Amino acid sequence: MATQEYRIVSGEESEIHKEPHIEGSRVTVRDVYVRVEHRGLSPDRVAERYNLDIADVYEALAYYHNNPEEMQQVEKRHERAGEEAKRRSSLTPPEN
Repeated sequence: MATQEYRIVSGEESEIHKEPHIEGSRVTVRDVYVRVEHRGLSPDRVAERYNLDIADVYEALAYYHNNPEEMQQVEKRHERAGEEAKRRSSLTPPEN
């Protein structure tokens, strides 16, 4: 009988990002989700780009969808960080 080991480290257990990531890497669950769901990269391409097993990519996607409250908190934290960076920046975006 095969045993399955999950390689996602939860945000509570993470000492790296304070958000879920793939064990043994600095690749976050959110990073995988954004690349597949928003940027349209295939899971195979994400695995290749980050030197991950394809199973890790699918596990990260499953974790994202199975933990909506935790991931919403992560998204809000990223939004706040982006807003703070814009506020502190002296650069002005170009006008269209």
